[in-house]
Amino acid sequence: METHLGKNKGYITLMVAQLISSLGDWLSIVAIITLVGLKWEASPMEISFIILSLAVPMALLGPLAGTIADRFSRKMLMVISDCVRAGLILLLAFANSIWTVYVCLFLIGMLSAVFIPAKNGKLKELVPDTQMKSAMSITSMIDSGTKVLGPLLSGVLVAAFGSKLVFFIDSATFIVSALFILALPKGINALEKHQDLEENKKGTFKEEFFEGLTFIKRNNFLLVGMAVLGISLLILQLSDAQIIVLIRELSNVSPDLFGYIVTAAGLGMFFSGLILAKKTNYNPLQLMFIGVCGIGVGFGMMAVLTSIDLSLSTLWGPALGLVAGFAAGLVFIPFQAAVQTDTPVHMTGRAFGVINSVTTTATIIGPLLGGWLATVLGVIPTFIITGSLLILISIIGYTLKSKIERGKIDVSESQQGTHGAATS
Repeated sequence: METHLGKNKGYITLMVAQLISSLGDWLSIVAIITLVGLKWEASPMEISFIILSLAVPMALLGPLAGTIADRFSRKMLMVISDCVRAGLILLLAFANSIWTVYVCLFLIGMLSAVFIPAKNGKLKELVPDTQMKSAMSITSMIDSGTKVLGPLLSGVLVAAFGSKLVFFIDSATFIVSALFILALPKGINALEKHQDLEENKKGTFKEEFFEGLTFIKRNNFLLVGMAVLGISLLILQLSDAQIIVLIRELSNVSPDLFGYIVTAAGLGMFFSGLILAKKTNYNPLQLMFIGVCGIGVGFGMMAVLTSIDLSLSTLWGPALGLVAGFAAGLVFIPFQAAVQTDTPVHMTGRAFGVINSVTTTATIIGPLLGGWLATVLGVIPTFIITGSLLILISIIGYTLKSKIERGKIDVSESQQGTHGAATS
């Protein structure tokens, strides 16, 4: 008999650890930007390198980190990652050069690259597949909730006490997170993972690495979903980083409008997670393409309303941000839940390692291309291009949805046949 998700102590413990750690992450990001941008008066390029220092190791090491997460104890990997990151954040409190910040953030990015697939793998161990859609929705709600609350709380703390205290708090959140993770029980699928590893323990690290890539290559749904996610995120990032530039085109704009839009987007994603946690009988691909279309409409309308210089931007700006955030939830949550459900427990780390690498790469390349496009064509045409491309992708994807789903069924049947032959 399955334990209700709300009574699953292992899952609740993991979610509390995620909540504390995610909140701490947002605290430190604002503190770092404040320290480097305001106190040290860093150049725009130096500030860009801050984000790249975190993102590049996650983009490059995703597949390798996923293999590590599948090969070793996920629980211990998460604990080690949290403890070392706590020390690195503590070093940031005493940093006196921007290169110290870059090195610490690069190492934090490397550890995060391991932590993310290990956490998703542990989630697979703790939650039955029948409850995975709700579990992934709640995980997304935590991420989007901390995205809204973290910067607000950090801004208050930095203004009141300075950046150093915020670094101390963030370091402490990693330690508390590690303590919660240490308390995690063995999951319901832990035995299955152990048996799978026993069957494959003769494989070397290299063999397991390529085994993961082969699994992804043969899974039609995973490949298509990852392509849709990666391409959509890349196109979205063309404009996402340029929102502040877009709203400067308005003649009467509130200085707080950007913050309102970002907060509304976070709330939108929170609400989509809330709905999907309760309504789990959805078609993942269908929701993904609807979500991509919704993001396109939101960004396209921002450009149109800005071009006509429509008044009351403090109303329609956050409203469109809410729409785009809600639609983004329809893209990310169903895909990640489907990957968790369709991936064997001993392969989950490798699957999410590659996904994390793809999405992080999109968030690196997208803003760079977007900045170039906005410079060459202008910010309003860039938003129009973003919205049009996303809507086009959704239409094409929705048209081909049936073929993709047939491919998923064929792959699933093939995998079941192979598994049956291996155990017979």
